[in-house]
Amino acid sequence: MTLYTYPENWRAFKAQIAAQYSGARLKVASSSPAFTFGQTNRTPEFLKNFPLGKVPAYQGDDGFCLFESNAIAHYLSNEAMRGATPQAAAQVMQWVSFADSEIIPPASAWVFPTLGIMQFNKQATEQAKEDVKRALALLNQHLITRTFLVGERVSLADITVACSMLWLYKQVLEPSFRQPYPNVTRWFVTCVNQPQFKAVLGEVKLCEKMSQFDAKKFAEIQPKKDTPAKKEKAAKESKPQEKKEKKEKKKEEKKPAPEDDDMDASEAALAAEPKAKDPFGHLPKSPFVMDEFKKVYSNEATEEVAIPFFWERFDREGYSIWFSEYKYSDELQLCFMSSNLIGGMFQRLEKLRKNAFASVIVSGVDNNNTITGIWIMRGQELAFTLSKDWDTDYESYSWTKLDPDSEKCKTLVKEYFAWEGEFKHLGDKKFNSGKIFK
Repeated sequence: MTLYTYPENWRAFKAQIAAQYSGARLKVASSSPAFTFGQTNRTPEFLKNFPLGKVPAYQGDDGFCLFESNAIAHYLSNEAMRGATPQAAAQVMQWVSFADSEIIPPASAWVFPTLGIMQFNKQATEQAKEDVKRALALLNQHLITRTFLVGERVSLADITVACSMLWLYKQVLEPSFRQPYPNVTRWFVTCVNQPQFKAVLGEVKLCEKMSQFDAKKFAEIQPKKDTPAKKEKAAKESKPQEKKEKKEKKKEEKKPAPEDDDMDASEAALAAEPKAKDPFGHLPKSPFVMDEFKKVYSNEATEEVAIPFFWERFDREGYSIWFSEYKYSDELQLCFMSSNLIGGMFQRLEKLRKNAFASVIVSGVDNNNTITGIWIMRGQELAFTLSKDWDTDYESYSWTKLDPDSEKCKTLVKEYFAWEGEFKHLGDKKFNSGKIFK
């Protein structure tokens, strides 16, 4: 039996560890000449058995082939690891699905930039951290009275979830971050120190300091762009074609324009509509460039760079700062539903993005939470009444205009921009999740 993969592929680790437990004799082909990623998996012979060209890929001595890591790990497991009863089997499947949907997406968004294989996006990383916290909190609660996820022994559930969290623990889950989740760390350490895990993973060292985006490594990994000489050569080769296209374009321009009779009724109606009036057209030009701030906020450290950048350039005459609070908090139930309310409002305000920025958060817990936010808007009045497209949701909130020079305003801006702080005005309701309008 052969497993094709590249070195240190955590998805392949699932199958390898499962084979260690079941006793399946598995040969791993991860280096030349047996397998070279990017070459072997593009050959006609490989694609005949694995049309997607993805790894890990499994091929049995009898010719039986499988792709997708969860399917391979399942096949290489024994009955006990898959779940000996229908209930246990369903629970194993539950945790395998949980890893795929709740851990891997945020873990990838957070960890990959630290490995130099993905460009850093500040907002995506911050959201990923919050998503990881939610997954850890759920696991921590489940493991309070349990050694393993399903039953009293290691199952495919533990193998799958532990492998999906491997790079989190190795790269970014520093002691202070993982401190609130002791049951998860206890379980993870127990798993990776089992002989069957160690045979595949070796010694797993937990992260001591959270890794950051490695710009140098990212630049090295990305494919090199064409050199100026190549670009010049390409430009010369394209000139005859460009001349031909220009001649054809001139011919087209000489053709008479179609008569109005060629339009259908809807096109004629659209052509007759006056251009939409700019709701902020009556305001003088502002020196504060919102897009510049949003770019800094998205890509730089919030407290160290983005917030100072904001205050240094903020135009007190051209923009205003507002605090919003949802009026009907007693009707809010689950926190994710409150978060969906925010997302819906943002979608309906799409055309306002150019002239506004907001950080809106959910605070509290299920059945006891509230929605509040800080908004930066063009002008000195609420912008929602300036367009019929913007006035759908704002009346569900109370609005307080803040003095930009007050300490209260500066504190709120800092807390809401960074999603960190005491949030004293919220009482005992702690930060739960947030969304950024930008």
